[in-house]
Amino acid sequence: MNDELLPGFTTRRVDADGVGVHARVAGDGPPLLLLHGYPQTHVIWHRVAPLLATRYTVVLTDLRGYGDSDKPASAAPNHAAYSKRAMAADQYLVMRELGFERFAVVGHDRGARVGHRPALDHPDAVAALAVLDIVPIRHTFATADTHFALGYYHWFFLAAGNGIPEHLIGADPGFWVRTRMQARHHGGTPFHPTAMAEYVRCLSDPAAIHASCLELIRVR
Repeated sequence: MNDELLPGFTTRRVDADGVGVHARVAGDGPPLLLLHGYPQTHVIWHRVAPLLATRYTVVLTDLRGYGDSDKPASAAPNHAAYSKRAMAADQYLVMRELGFERFAVVGHDRGARVGHRPALDHPDAVAALAVLDIVPIRHTFATADTHFALGYYHWFFLAAGNGIPEHLIGADPGFWVRTRMQARHHGGTPFHPTAMAEYVRCLSDPAAIHASCLELIRVR
């Protein structure tokens, strides 16, 4: 795990009811949990986390199935192990283990959907919630058109099942990650090459590819 992008952040391995969650912590002040999206890790916050750490105790984690966090097997037909409720429970337990009974949450993409869950399940623990770059799934599927399908084809691809997305992504994870990420900055600041390399490293794990597909099946 490269420390270049997050100097001053300490690394923690936190047990969340049997699931090991990779975390980075820095700063002093009110606790703030930042949750990443797909296909990233906690490193996605590297430009803003050091700034936030001047005012907050910033906690960055890899969601279960991602980064250096555990990727538990899922034998149940409904893949409840990768429900947003299960993923959110990890994060709630991480913050409790770190000594924070009440905290703010910021989530991007899938991290936003995970962050929404503890606000519902543990309202006394979540002091504030910010969700970035999401709209309700029911709305998107109910109003999907050609434009949406072309922009978000990966939602349907990752949820295809039968090992299809795992096999195709696994053939060249670097190509998949880079093309997905490069399509998302739309002429803005490109992703840092060190961060990109970290995303590729983590999604090159077949267990991570499989976990991310199971999570999309749960979204569907």
